[in-house]
Amino acid sequence: MSISDPLISTKTVPAVGDKKIAKTAGYYLAFTALGMVSASLGPTLPGLAEHTQTELRDISYLFTARSLGYLIGSLLAGRLYDRLPGHPVIAITLLIIALTMALTPLVPLLWLLIAVLLAMGMAEGLVDVGGNTLLVWTHRDKVGPYMNALHFFFGAGAFLAPIIIAQTVKMSGDINWAYWTLALLIFPISLWVLSLPSPRGHIASEDSPAGPANYMLVVLIILFFFLYVGAEVSFGGWVFTYAVALNLTNETVAAYLTSAFWGALTMGRLIAIPIAMRLRPRYMLLGDLLGCLASVGIILFWYESLTAMWVGALGLGFSMASVFPTTLNLAERRMPISGRVMSWFFVGASIGGMFLPWLIGQLFDTIGPYMVMLVILIDLAVMLAIFFVLINQSTRNLAPDEVGV
Repeated sequence: MSISDPLISTKTVPAVGDKKIAKTAGYYLAFTALGMVSASLGPTLPGLAEHTQTELRDISYLFTARSLGYLIGSLLAGRLYDRLPGHPVIAITLLIIALTMALTPLVPLLWLLIAVLLAMGMAEGLVDVGGNTLLVWTHRDKVGPYMNALHFFFGAGAFLAPIIIAQTVKMSGDINWAYWTLALLIFPISLWVLSLPSPRGHIASEDSPAGPANYMLVVLIILFFFLYVGAEVSFGGWVFTYAVALNLTNETVAAYLTSAFWGALTMGRLIAIPIAMRLRPRYMLLGDLLGCLASVGIILFWYESLTAMWVGALGLGFSMASVFPTTLNLAERRMPISGRVMSWFFVGASIGGMFLPWLIGQLFDTIGPYMVMLVILIDLAVMLAIFFVLINQSTRNLAPDEVGV
């Protein structure tokens, strides 16, 4: 009996399906851990300043160190995932994250803590690129709903982290156990991922695009991610200061406003899972971008209204929710996704997340708080223009019966 015998094939299908489910669960757990780590620094910043005996303006360099590490990790990720089995790489980087989390509250010197956060950021970049890449390799052209779910779990982790930190600090009186608890939660996830076989890299098939990547399309998607992440991080990072500076509300309500934006983004990713099963990526992206522009437009048009601020923040969160995973889904349908290509996507996203918030900070001080929403609106308008160019470029070489995919 040959290896291609239908009887053998049908008997192995359930096992293959079970392995896919187990792998997908591993990526979801890894991204929950990634979300918890990403959201842990802000609430513990005053405690880390106290541990290192530094002022808050100096301890804020930890954000820069982690972002720089993330950028380096994203650059390294492509070569690693294209050359090595993916699961051991993710498992080892999760262990590095757990170790650096455990060390963070124990480091008494700022320069040494910066080095620890740099290493943590590198590991985060490797896990982020790896989770997205391996999920695409596991589900291929059916990755849409799974990708939205992956990013939902990241948001769930980011939501859980402040709660875990608040409770552990309340019980222990210090941030040490907050970090140690998160580190202990990450450790078994690395073992789970390590126990599973790694998916194979990009392979041409009847259901996936063949040939080399379209470099113009890669550049357009990198630029698209640069603008998207810049807008997301800028709104999430500046909406508190914007609302307070314009006397729309007090600091407590402004904090709730920020939480509402991230909460809407997380819930939007959950809602996007069934939608991604029925709607083509380009139509989802067009609806998302129009919703984003409308939401920021509401905030700018009724700039003195707190109600408009709430409507705009919630609308922007829901509209932004599926942009990143849907763009990855679109890319998978149009070209082979290697680890190297995926890493460049995340490099663009990382640079956007660093540059646009910095630019807004410069304009905020020199021109005024209105520049926050104006810059984000211009950013989103450029995104919409790039989207149409991207769609045109991605369908140029397709056969007529493939254009609707």
